[in-house]
Amino acid sequence: MTLNLWPGEEPPRRQRARRKDPLESLKAPRGFAPPPDQRGALERARERVVIAAFLFIFLFGALGLKLIWATVVDPIHPSPAQIAAMTPQLSVLPPPPGRADITDRNGTILAVSLPGAALYADPRQVPDPQAAAVLLANALTGFDANWLAGKLGAGVPAEKRKEFVYLDRRLTPQEEVAVNSLGIPGVYFENGEKRHYPDGDLAAHILGGVRIDSSGVAGVEQYFNKTLTSDPQPLQLSIDAGIQSIVHDELAAAMKEFQSPGACAIVMNVRTGEILAMASLPDYDVNAYGSATPNQQFNRCVNGNYEPGSVFKLQTVAMALDSGLVHWWDYFDTTHPLKVGRFHITDFEPAHTWMAVPEILNVSSNIGASRIATILGPKIEQDWYAKQGFFKPLAIQLPGPPMPLFPSKNNWGLAATMTVSFGAGIAISPLQLVTATIPIVNGGIRYEPTLLKVEPGGPQPQGVRIMQQSTSDMMRKLMTNVVLFGTGKNAAVPGYVVGGKTGTAQVVGPNGGYLKHTNNASFMAAFPMQDPQYIIYVLVLQPKPDATTYGFTTGGYIAAPTVGRIIARMGPMLGIMPAAGDELAQLDAQLTVPLNPSTPPGQRGLGPGNPLPPGANAFAYQLMGAKPPQATLPRLPAMGGQARPAASHARQPPHDGIMAPVSPMMDSHMTARESGYGRG
Repeated sequence: MTLNLWPGEEPPRRQRARRKDPLESLKAPRGFAPPPDQRGALERARERVVIAAFLFIFLFGALGLKLIWATVVDPIHPSPAQIAAMTPQLSVLPPPPGRADITDRNGTILAVSLPGAALYADPRQVPDPQAAAVLLANALTGFDANWLAGKLGAGVPAEKRKEFVYLDRRLTPQEEVAVNSLGIPGVYFENGEKRHYPDGDLAAHILGGVRIDSSGVAGVEQYFNKTLTSDPQPLQLSIDAGIQSIVHDELAAAMKEFQSPGACAIVMNVRTGEILAMASLPDYDVNAYGSATPNQQFNRCVNGNYEPGSVFKLQTVAMALDSGLVHWWDYFDTTHPLKVGRFHITDFEPAHTWMAVPEILNVSSNIGASRIATILGPKIEQDWYAKQGFFKPLAIQLPGPPMPLFPSKNNWGLAATMTVSFGAGIAISPLQLVTATIPIVNGGIRYEPTLLKVEPGGPQPQGVRIMQQSTSDMMRKLMTNVVLFGTGKNAAVPGYVVGGKTGTAQVVGPNGGYLKHTNNASFMAAFPMQDPQYIIYVLVLQPKPDATTYGFTTGGYIAAPTVGRIIARMGPMLGIMPAAGDELAQLDAQLTVPLNPSTPPGQRGLGPGNPLPPGANAFAYQLMGAKPPQATLPRLPAMGGQARPAASHARQPPHDGIMAPVSPMMDSHMTARESGYGRG
């Protein structure tokens, strides 16, 4: 290609290299000057722009300096409350339970609430109730497929089914996993809590149990229901789980051996009234309270009223010694049965001698106890029993202690005075009986029983003095005699000084009369007698004899050995170590008195020729067939020639004839069979 250039033209490349100034068109032609007014406006605009620029520079500079000051030089820190409000609350701990734990005195957990789940369904959302029921029955323990199908609405149109039904409110973790893996539409889980009792039947009647909604239904769960649901702190009981286990095991062994339908045992601290153990058999697994029968749920230690039998002679002798009318060296006529109308009170093995107080207690003489009681009379008896709480329900942190049963106070005649003295014609709970024995061994102070732990360094229970210290001191010696030489020999424990008293009471039948050859056997003990700390009581109901009891069903053969085994096992656990050799022999000598004592110099004792003290009640004279002094005549209904039945308390079941296990003279012995010398 040929490029032709005209004259004066530049080549194309050079032409492209020359660029035109874009402002050239705005420039005033050379030699042109704007008018003066336009020039002033331009200058003013330029000044304003400069001022605005400096103003913005100043403002942004000030803002920058302020920012540096607030963040670097003197920063403002947020308050702790602001930080807390902005900090997310992350915790791996589960929420606190809705019901507080229950522990024993050492912190061992007896009851605890654990996370659990309930299984429920919306039957309207279940597409095939019959198939779902079969799957659930395979995953759940003890459920019937037909029952589940009915709950899920099998055979009912979906629109007419219920909106909500519980299928299982106590799912186990394994069942929850199994049901969850099924993925059945309309079946859901509801989170909740489940009350758990790790030891099953241990202390069942103390703990009680809860309903399906975890509210208390019996025991301390019911009594402290409000506290357990409002105070997250554990409820600490006085119970010692170790001692409770010992008592439960030994009581169960005795109940099995003697084929007894029921039994109870109690261990209490005589210095505070704390209950360390209390077992009632038969019992139940607290985790399944709703499955227990009424017989298993019945607390024989607290809610059962039983005639105490000869254990009650401890009250009679302590009352007599404390009154000053009787001394421990006094002798009483036990040579023949006592006739009350057409009835007679006898001993199982009549001694036909005059017995002193130690021997009366040692062989458990009903005749001797009756003689002593007639000297005291109904007024002293009633005042004593009132102080010991035998005329009102016992105060204890459990629901429903019953009203004791006793003769009418307005008709407390000769028969009632005598029979109550050896534990017949009056019915009280075992716990009430143990509570009344505490002052007999601890120096004379009565403490109300408690199921709550008493802290050693905290406030201590305030007891009430029931008897003189000297009375309690003598009673300890008389009780030690019983175990060393009398009806309580089977309760002896090597290395320990044990005191006690046997009890054998005839059983009242459904028609109000006493059943023949049917007894309740019991034993009351305390140890160590040189410094009593604990009291133990065992009651075996309606036992059957075996070869070890020589055919007898008395407290000495049935209950005393069980008490001995409990003491032997619990003593070392409580830090009470056995003594030996000369130390033990010295303690035995210090804590016993002669069974046939001599009257101390300067004193006058009761006995042949001087059978009654000054101030003896008129009943004592009436029993002897003598006329009492005018000053001692009682203001009570006359007995006449026939023994009047002691009128029962309004709530007491009727008895046939006199309220005591006595029989006509033709039988020649008491059917209660409180025997002497090792057979009590």
